[in-house]
Amino acid sequence: MNWQPSADIATLQQRAKILAKIRQFFTAKQVMEVDTPAMSQATVTDVHLHTFNTTFVGPGFAHGQALYLQTSPEFHMKRLLCAGSGAIYQICKSFRNEESGRYHNPEFTMLEWYQPGYDHVALIDEVDQLLQLILSTEKSDVMTYQQIFEQHLSIDVLSADIEQIRQVALSFELGDFVAEEKNKDTLLQLLFCFVIEPKIGLKKPMVVTNFPASQAALARIDVLDGRVANRFEFYYQGIELANGFYELSDSKEQLRRFERDNAERLSEGLNEQPIDHHLIAALASGLPDCAGVALGIDRLIMLATNKKHINEVLSFDVTRC
Repeated sequence: MNWQPSADIATLQQRAKILAKIRQFFTAKQVMEVDTPAMSQATVTDVHLHTFNTTFVGPGFAHGQALYLQTSPEFHMKRLLCAGSGAIYQICKSFRNEESGRYHNPEFTMLEWYQPGYDHVALIDEVDQLLQLILSTEKSDVMTYQQIFEQHLSIDVLSADIEQIRQVALSFELGDFVAEEKNKDTLLQLLFCFVIEPKIGLKKPMVVTNFPASQAALARIDVLDGRVANRFEFYYQGIELANGFYELSDSKEQLRRFERDNAERLSEGLNEQPIDHHLIAALASGLPDCAGVALGIDRLIMLATNKKHINEVLSFDVTRC
């Protein structure tokens, strides 16, 4: 067995300096650092996310309480916003099952922050400032999801039906299941991840905006085009770095979306997930008008240190923990 760390000590020293610089960035903007639980009695309903869970047995829970490791700190942070925290950020561990590879470790470090009074456009600018600080990049390019697909695959994804998208997907070797897949968004995500993503943001970061409304369970629907949501993602050198929203504040609509996710999970033979009713109650009490974003720290450090695999920037990856 190899007890040595995955990353060399020099890289871990660079990592510590980058984390310190990020904290200085937020201190200068008077954004408060917070620390929320890694476990919750509820979890995400997203069909494409897989969670770790355990059972707590203790005082008051003699029969056991299911707990879920959080895929991001979002739900707890929004509860703080509803309680009047103001602008907040967090650097924390997050967990996603069934994810491991060049850019994925099942336990990873997330930077997430929320800015009351911002919309998605204002937050895009702030993310860009942080990337320029850490990576010395130029100002990011911006394209819509629709424009990206038109440029790279010559298809209008907002008007195309699933069969048209399937035909595009079949022209690439994405797996035999493509011919039978019934979910349009699954096909779009495959095409985006495996065909488009490696080609964008190669020289300077690229921001993709206006994702289809069906792919933004926590974002507001655009007031000018109901087919899209106020969601954005940052890409650089073929790597997805950040995912952000102009945050949905309607508690009833949020609950409907969670329930719709669970219905889709059942239709695909997956288990329903417990809905976070603490979050729904918090939203009902009032979420400040705000935008939020989650950024992968490990991937950011990969780019800053010119590493090719996420294991090279982690103290101990999943094979050594």
